[in-house]
Amino acid sequence: MTFVNKPRIVPDSVESRVYQVEMAEGCLRRNTLVVLPTGLGKTVVALLVAADILEKGKKVLILAPTKPLVEQHYDFFLAKLRGTRIGTMNGNMAPEKRAGIIEGNDVIACTPQVVANDLECQRYDLNDFGLIVYDEAHRATGDYAYVNIADHYHKGLVLGMTASPGYDMNRILEVCNNLDIEYIDIHTDDDEEVTPYIYDTFITRIEVEMPKDLANVISLLNKILDTYVDGLKSLGLLNPNWPPSTKQMLAIGSDLQMRLKRGEKSALVYRGLVCQSACVKLMHAIGLAETQGMSALRAYMIKLDEESVPQKGSKATKEIVATEEFKEASKIVRNSRVEHLKIPKLLEMVSRKIEENPEGKIMVFTQYRDTCDMLVEKLSRVKDARVTKLIGQSKGGLKQKEQIKLLDDFRNGIYNVLVSTSVGEEGLDIASTDMVVFYEPIPSEIRTIQRRGRTGRKDIGEVYVLVAKGTRDEVFEKTSEKKEQLMKENLKRVNEILMRRDPSVNKKQLRIDQF
Repeated sequence: MTFVNKPRIVPDSVESRVYQVEMAEGCLRRNTLVVLPTGLGKTVVALLVAADILEKGKKVLILAPTKPLVEQHYDFFLAKLRGTRIGTMNGNMAPEKRAGIIEGNDVIACTPQVVANDLECQRYDLNDFGLIVYDEAHRATGDYAYVNIADHYHKGLVLGMTASPGYDMNRILEVCNNLDIEYIDIHTDDDEEVTPYIYDTFITRIEVEMPKDLANVISLLNKILDTYVDGLKSLGLLNPNWPPSTKQMLAIGSDLQMRLKRGEKSALVYRGLVCQSACVKLMHAIGLAETQGMSALRAYMIKLDEESVPQKGSKATKEIVATEEFKEASKIVRNSRVEHLKIPKLLEMVSRKIEENPEGKIMVFTQYRDTCDMLVEKLSRVKDARVTKLIGQSKGGLKQKEQIKLLDDFRNGIYNVLVSTSVGEEGLDIASTDMVVFYEPIPSEIRTIQRRGRTGRKDIGEVYVLVAKGTRDEVFEKTSEKKEQLMKENLKRVNEILMRRDPSVNKKQLRIDQF
């Protein structure tokens, strides 16, 4: 093994990989978005670029969307750089202290909102910085803090990093425009220079049948849903040729709320809002039944019952709960002891894996916290399973310090099974796992790629996707596959646009059709 030999980098600490060295050299020539699969060392590319910038006497700012990810970058650069002052800061510090950290360090790692706020208040500027690294750069859209920071930074290089920038051409181009990206450097698992560092990841799709009780409940809920969908069609708010979707319902709701704000207090608007709200609630309930199981559905139906009691409760909820179909569905849900058939299949897989390798690590992803709690309780019964959960901060979740501690415990083997919501998908240096399980497919190519990247990083990995036959699981699975393929194609197209773009063109143009 050969190692990187640079003045600022600790000797024999960073393996020299051709593709990383070449990417870093390109990043030193122009503002670059690095697209590299999880586990292939985007941070090493940033380190190589930072080492050259530091040697020129310039500072480096490393931005990441969460505190655990910032801590991860801080620890990495602290371990790999020598003769370099490295600091980190957060919003809890006094502004004067943050200004002192900026002044007294060569490399600073922090979340973007802190820097954006300080720049707006003119507490310091970025004139001494020769490089800004934007981790999870696909977030740089709309009013996200990355965009604000980029508007204040004009004198140095930009390095964006992501494993999955998304499939939409306009969104990819918006990220590039917002961060002043001039070139996208893309490497995939199939690239010749990358394959020596890739371990095989075997992806297995496991189909399960819907239990009879759940199928009956879904049928009853669909009957109620059809009534409200027909109501939207009769009001002229939904195209009769389009199958209803959550995205459509949210668009209809947004339009009706806007009409209401403009003073249109008509029967059509009010009835439309009731029908739209009922559709959203029913679609959510059906989704829980199809993809999560009876426990998650039961909790949601109890919530709907409670919402319908107060005098000022939601009219849509009151109407739903009053239907005979809902009453019949509630009776089944209350009395049934059946759970989703995904659960015994999951328990079987985890048990087998632990038996094969007691020292291995397993990660289970699920969409909802209720399901996360239920799976932790079920998996804790598996012999030799030491189970914990990783959830976000909101609504009494885990604080960022607790997340960091939990991930350390998982890396160190205190836990061998980690059940996670979406917080475990993005960026965090979770120890390479032997097996990743999708409790349900998700329609996002970004999140699918990130989930999958949690295994096959240091050894052969296994990915299992649990799919309930005849449900939205199948739709979401196909949607994600199509988007991932489209992402690869559109990255190349956007790169062509960037490379031939006239420098005089306004970089804040956001749409393909404006070029």
